[in-house]
Amino acid sequence: MNHTDLWQNDTSTAANVSSVDFVPLTSPLLDKIINILLIIVAFIVMISLGCTMEVPKIKGHIMRPKGMVIAVLSQFGIMPLTAFCLAKAFQMSGISAVVVMLIGCCPGGNLSNVLTLALQGDMNLSIVMTTCSTLLALGMMPLLLYLYCQGFNLESAVPYVDIIISLLMMLVPCGVGILINYYRPQYSKTITKVGLSIMMIAIVVIGILSSITIGSSILTVLSPPLMIIGAFMPFIGFTFGYIISTLFKLNQPYRRTVAMETGCQNVQLCATILKITFPAELMGPLFLFPMVYVSFQLMEAFILIVLLRCHQWFTKKTKGMTKGVHVVTFLSEDPIPIHPLALPLTPTPPYR
Repeated sequence: MNHTDLWQNDTSTAANVSSVDFVPLTSPLLDKIINILLIIVAFIVMISLGCTMEVPKIKGHIMRPKGMVIAVLSQFGIMPLTAFCLAKAFQMSGISAVVVMLIGCCPGGNLSNVLTLALQGDMNLSIVMTTCSTLLALGMMPLLLYLYCQGFNLESAVPYVDIIISLLMMLVPCGVGILINYYRPQYSKTITKVGLSIMMIAIVVIGILSSITIGSSILTVLSPPLMIIGAFMPFIGFTFGYIISTLFKLNQPYRRTVAMETGCQNVQLCATILKITFPAELMGPLFLFPMVYVSFQLMEAFILIVLLRCHQWFTKKTKGMTKGVHVVTFLSEDPIPIHPLALPLTPTPPYR
């Protein structure tokens, strides 16, 4: 029995299946092109992700695991719980709830490394966290989906085996990237930049092709509940990631890193899994929800970067003015001018 039949026949699931009737695909050929494009882009992105991973840095954080452990707990603790609570709050059902849960259970991606750099976080921790979450996703992602989907009576309708196979397939190019970074590190930065560029271009191209393929049904993914969830999830991840790392007294760069790693999800991986492992007639345009998520993720991260820069500029200016008032006579290399009337007219002997 395939998963389409399982969704239709499972009595515990049928009541919860989304009532949206998706318009049939206008071009099966174009749909196949989108599938192939998603897989190719996912492979390229995972290779570039592997190029950011360095074995010595991973070993260093394993020896001092406090920051890494907190980041992992935030990644697989906060985001799945956030997705579950928001899906319940907005009364998501059926495939819509699964889509929201899947993005919440995904590991971090290499976009978080770029945002961590922009926020002046700890790049070593960011890379190690991305590495660990990607590897742990092989077990954590199906487990978390199984646990949280029970809240929607959908645990029997999720293709866990297909998801695990997809994750295994994504780990292969990631391993290739690690080998490239180990044996040919001079190419790593170029491959990483190319991978990020391709990912951003692919988001736009796939969105356009999907709108042509699916037609008016694409408005489903732009419904107010999904848009609000897409906006709140990264914000909650950023906020609670920072709060938890603050409670554990991590330094400021570590706090910003944990915040980014918590709120940033591997949207390319999520979109590929949704499009490849679920039946097209069931998924409809909802595989584009990760694109909605990454749009809000980038906007909110940009706001945080601007706020950080403004804070640093204001703090630096304030400190500079304070120091200028108190220590200008000590820092000045030029002689301090003294008014002539302040000098004695004739030498005064020290004593008579």
